[in-house]
Order: sequence, then structure tokens, then C-alpha cells
Amino acid sequence: MRQHRTIAAVLSAFCMGLGQLYNRQWIKGLMMVLVGGYATYYFANNLGPAIRGMITLGEHGSRLEKVNGLTQMVPGDHSINLLIEGLITLMALAIFLIGHYANIRNAYNTGRKREEGIAPNNFRQTLNYIFEQKFAQSFLTLPATGILFFTIMPIIFMILLAFTNYSAPNNLPPAKLVDWVGFETFRNLVALKSWSHTFFGVLTWTLIWAVLATVTTYFGGVLVALLIQQKGIRFKSVWRVILIIPYAIPQLISLLVMRNMFNGQFGPINQYLGYFGLGGLPWLTDPFWAKVTVILVNMWVGIPVSMLLVMSVLTTIPKDLYEAAEVDGATGFQKFRIITLPMILFSTAPILIAQFAGNINNFNLIFLLTNGNPAVGDYQYAGATDLLVTWLYKLTLDQQRYNMASAIGIIIFLIIATFSIYNYRRTRSFKEEDMIQ
Repeated sequence: MRQHRTIAAVLSAFCMGLGQLYNRQWIKGLMMVLVGGYATYYFANNLGPAIRGMITLGEHGSRLEKVNGLTQMVPGDHSINLLIEGLITLMALAIFLIGHYANIRNAYNTGRKREEGIAPNNFRQTLNYIFEQKFAQSFLTLPATGILFFTIMPIIFMILLAFTNYSAPNNLPPAKLVDWVGFETFRNLVALKSWSHTFFGVLTWTLIWAVLATVTTYFGGVLVALLIQQKGIRFKSVWRVILIIPYAIPQLISLLVMRNMFNGQFGPINQYLGYFGLGGLPWLTDPFWAKVTVILVNMWVGIPVSMLLVMSVLTTIPKDLYEAAEVDGATGFQKFRIITLPMILFSTAPILIAQFAGNINNFNLIFLLTNGNPAVGDYQYAGATDLLVTWLYKLTLDQQRYNMASAIGIIIFLIIATFSIYNYRRTRSFKEEDMIQ
């Protein structure tokens, strides 16, 4: 018996589509030959320059030269464009190799069917297989490709920037070239005093902020939900509507209103304090009070979310548990500690971890309320309330210190990923789900 599978696979490995032509799938094979031929031509002409450009990041910067007696600026290599073009080419190569492997596997499987006496699918049957039997996989191909180029590639690009000297004023293309510097950026961030003082100061406040913002909003939501659920409370639906208003209003509006209310010069809060004979406080201009202010405002916009989550959990707790606890003589606090709190934590622990991760990256509240201010004299482009993410924003858009901002972005990711994975794996919900599986 002829080994159709081997012949078809070898032909497809040599040139995409030849195996399909061998298996008498003429239209499909011809289309794949055209795709493979174009891809081979493209990579033959672009892969080498793309890799060389990524390695060297350019060889000649912009320079002044005399042309016909006139001094003109001659454009040189653009290091960042070379890096992006190289990444796009390598990702396109990865997609092509995956497609080429699928082409070899398809030719092999079709050849095996021929050996078993099964006729290969014609073009109409192939289309029917792709768009009906494999509709989900086919439909997901487009968003997966978009995620690859618009999410994964920018992340890889950001990571690579952290290992270059891409920053103002000395290494901004096209005037100047960018070079690979290895871990020098990370060493400067943690060892160079001018940067390390700012980094550790902002990092410490970021962690303190994340803990306080998460704890206050979560347990504040628990307290409010428990108060509303008390038996003696009337018009519970009205209370729910009133307390959810801060969440229903767009956060942008709430934060800008709060920024004006806490203004030290004309804000109404200081004016109200004055009516009672109290002096106004520097809510947004003193480092300590600015931190207090952002935590208070975060409670205002964050407690309603936790309240909704906790109230949904409270409705699922069986009343029999409370009745049994009352028979055993448990007090209200004991019922809360033994029944209510464990049930709430069990159901909302993953959300609590997500809230902590979100607070580390809570850009909107800090940027809109204080813009990271007040300024700290010995900080590098950061203020007293800046988080790592808002400091990264300032380094990128205001100071063009792209390499330093990329290094900070990597550190933020490592902190969030490590904390989230470690704590989620320790939760009861994860352990019980793992046991069920």
C-alpha cells in the first residue's frame, strides 16, 4: 500500500499546499501554495533585516550633511521603529509556522484517510467543516490574532524597552539612537540614590494605599450591608437606592466634584468647618492630609460596590444556621464571627483579591483627585500621593523616561501577579473547587 500520509506530509513540509495537491484537493492546495509562496517571499526579504534591526537598534542616527553645497539633515535609523517592525515580523513568523504545522498535519491526516479508502473532502466540504463543525474555533481566530498584536505585542515591547536607554534627553530617536543596556535601568531604579529614594517611597505608599483602600471599602461595605439587613430597618429598598448613588454616578464626575469640595481655599468643606469655629485643613496640599483625603474619597466611591456584593451573599446564607446558633445561646457578635463572616469571605475572597490588585493600579482616583500632588522636593517627578502607576504615567508622557517607566511597569506586574496568585491559591474557594475537580 502506498504511504499517502508520509508523501503528503513531506510535500507539505517542503512547500505549503503541495500535500493537499497530492491529495487531490485542488482549490485548497492552490490557495495554500499561494499563501505559502507569498509568506516565503516576505520572510526571505524581511526576516533578516528585522532581526538585525532588533539586535542593533540602528547603526546611523540623523546627521547634518552637505548636499549640493547646502547643509541638510539626513534622516537616520529610528531605533523604536526597528524594534516594533522586528516584533511584528517575528509574530507574523510565529503565526506562519503554526499555520505551516497545521498544513502538514492536515495533509498527513488526509493521506491517512486515503489509505483507508475514504475520499478527501472537496472545497465545499472543507468550507462546511470550517464554518459549521469548527465554527467556534474559526470565529475565535480573529479576536485571538487581535489580542496577539494589540495586547501581547505591546506588553513584550514594553518589557524590551526596560532593557534599553530609551529616554530623554540623550536617547530619543530619530535624532539619537537607542542602545541595549541590559539590567542597568533596574539597577539605577533600586541602587541610584536619586531614583531609589523615589521608587521605595512611592512603592511603600502604593502598598499602604492598596491595603487601606481595600480594607476600608470592603469592611465598610460589609458594615453597611449588615445594617440594612437588620430586622428593624424599614424601607430597605430606599436605603439601597440611596447608598448606591455614589456608584451609579460616573466616577469622573464624583472625583472632580470631590476635588473642588476639598479645595483648601474655596472648598465648601473648609467653609463648613469655619462655621463651627474650626480652622480649615490643607486637604490636598499637605502630604499627610492628601493621603487621608484620597482614602476617604475612595471609601465614598468604593463602599457601594462592596455593599452590593455582600448583600447578595447575605441572601444566600440559610436561616437555619442562625436559628441553630440562637438555640445554642450564641450572641449577635458570635453569629457574625462564626457564620456570617466566614460565608462572606468564602464567596467574595477572589473579588477581594481583585480589588486589592485594582487599587494598586487605581489610576483614576489619584490622577483626578490629586494628580499625585502635593510635590515632594527630593522625589524624581513624583508627588506624595503618586502610586507606581501614576508615576509611570508622568515618566512616560511628561518626562519621556520610557525605559524607567517600562521597568516600573514590569515591577507592578510582578507585584500584582505574585500577590494575586499566591493569595487566591490559599483561599477556601480555590481549594474546594480544586477538590471537586
